[in-house]
Amino acid sequence: MVKNIGSYGILALTISTLLYFSFQSSEAFDLSKYSTEGLDLNYTVKLDAIEDNSTVQKHNEEVFTPYLGKSFVGFKEALAFKESRGNYSVVNSYGYMGKYQFGKNTLKLIGINDPAAFLKSPRMQENAFVANTARNKWILRRDIKNYVGKRINGVLVTESGILAAAHLAGAGSVKKYLRSYGIDNFADGYGTTVGYYMKRFSGYDTSFIKADRKAKAI
Repeated sequence: MVKNIGSYGILALTISTLLYFSFQSSEAFDLSKYSTEGLDLNYTVKLDAIEDNSTVQKHNEEVFTPYLGKSFVGFKEALAFKESRGNYSVVNSYGYMGKYQFGKNTLKLIGINDPAAFLKSPRMQENAFVANTARNKWILRRDIKNYVGKRINGVLVTESGILAAAHLAGAGSVKKYLRSYGIDNFADGYGTTVGYYMKRFSGYDTSFIKADRKAKAI
C-alpha cells in the first residue's frame, strides 16, 4: 500500500513538473514564426472524399447523371457531358462548338447560319441537338429497323446508340459501321470511335425524337 502511495506521489510530481515547463516554454516561443501569411492554402477536397460511403461512386465519364436514368434528358445530358462537360461556350481544337460540339456545316443543315449567335444561345444549342437527332433518325430509319436488337462486336445495338454515334461521326459513318458489322469503325480526331459511342450510349429512351428529314433548329 505504501509502495502504491509513493508511486502516485512520483507520478503527480512528474505531471506538475511537465506542466510548469510547458507554460514556461510557451512564453519563450516566437509564435510569429508560425504565421500562415503568404502560404497557398487554397486546397480542394475530392467530392468522393466527403460523400457518404454508401453512395460514393467514381466521378469519371463512365458514370453520369444517375438520377436522370435512361430518359431522353439523361441521353442528351450524358452525351453533352462526354462532348464538352456540358459547357455551352466551349470551342475545341477542331472548331466544334458548344455543349454538343457542332460543326458549322451541320449547323447549316438544320438552319443555323450564325455560329457566333449559336455559341451564345443555350436555347438554340438545345434546339439544334433535337433537330439534328431528328434528322439523323430519319436518315437512319431503315438501319434502326434492321439492326436494333442485334449484336455487333459483342455490343447490343440500340436506337440511342445509333443516334449518339451519328452525332459523333455523321449518319453515313454509322451506316458503314452497321452494314460492315463493325469492320468499318470510324474514329474522330481524338480517336473516339463509332463503336465506342454505340456502346457508351446504349439503351436510352429516344422515342421522344420523331424522324424528320427537314428538321430545323430555328
